[in-house]
Amino acid sequence: MQISVWEKESFYAPKDVIIAGSGLVGLWCAWYLKKKEPTLSVAIVDRGIIPTGASTRNAGFACFGSVTELVEDISRYGIDKTLQLVEMRYKGLERIRKVFSKSEIGFDLCGGYELFTENDTWKKNELEHETDRLNKLLHDITGKKNTFKTARKKIDTLGLYNINYLIENKLEGYLHSGKLCQALLQKVQSQGVTVLNAMEISGFEKNNDQITLYTNQLIHLNTSRLLICTNAFAKQLLPDLDIVPARGQVLVTSPVEGLKLKGTFHYDGGYYYFRNLGNRVLLGGARNKAFEEEATTEMMTTEKIQHELERFLAEHILPGYSYQITDRWSGIMGMGGEKMPVIKEISPQVFCAVRMSGMGVALAPVIGEKIADMMI
Repeated sequence: MQISVWEKESFYAPKDVIIAGSGLVGLWCAWYLKKKEPTLSVAIVDRGIIPTGASTRNAGFACFGSVTELVEDISRYGIDKTLQLVEMRYKGLERIRKVFSKSEIGFDLCGGYELFTENDTWKKNELEHETDRLNKLLHDITGKKNTFKTARKKIDTLGLYNINYLIENKLEGYLHSGKLCQALLQKVQSQGVTVLNAMEISGFEKNNDQITLYTNQLIHLNTSRLLICTNAFAKQLLPDLDIVPARGQVLVTSPVEGLKLKGTFHYDGGYYYFRNLGNRVLLGGARNKAFEEEATTEMMTTEKIQHELERFLAEHILPGYSYQITDRWSGIMGMGGEKMPVIKEISPQVFCAVRMSGMGVALAPVIGEKIADMMI
């Protein structure tokens, strides 16, 4: 298709910065770039009609890490790196709440919980010890003496079944991922950011001080700086990055009469996660039952994982209730050898902000500001 002079001199005109990926990270990066340097011409390019990685296909958790997940992270990556990550996540959630009203994004500080069954390898005294240790470590981040505390009395109140231990974190909650992306999109467009959808960047090359992007629309785009925010899909443009895709599958039930569940919940080191969606239940995860099969960018659900989610739902959340599964989907997260995001200049004028390790909702605002400072 030939393009008009109007299109060439507006939508497709050379930009100071082009961002690949219109998910939460790409949107926050654009917002901070324009906030710090309003005269910058910025465009976001995305292959989907809407973001199709994890930003609008997650569980809508506003969380920063459960007890057993953080204990495992400390053992693998050390205390300093783990606390740095927790601080970034916590500050990111605070920033979301400052920028958007609760009603704009469906935010509710309803509390987060980690649950344990009698079959878990964790013992009560071990959990109490690790909870006390984490509370001391997180005090300077959250400002709370007890970020985590035992909440066994709430097991019945929340309508949980076959659960014998519960840890509560009142600083977590949930939001509406779609509304957050839409609200961010409206903000960056009001700043003058151009958003080009259904256009996939197939490659790029540097010519003197300009970077030429090649697209599936046979339209070439030019920019002074390129920022890649395609998370799990970043290896398509930057093959040397340490990024492994991880598919997260989700299901949602029909409305459940008399549902007691309220909050966000983690089980099995965070590999299972669920919440109420009004009077419906959203449940996701279980990829630890099939790590190899779920290390994929294929956006589909599988019988194996969905069956496991349905088993967990029937055993621990809704035994004896009448309900149907109305929705199923998957999203692709970006993992790697460690959980710290990759935020760096890959080569002169080419930057990336990727590998959110399933915590993109919380990390994106902080990552956006960091990369904006780096680029400006």
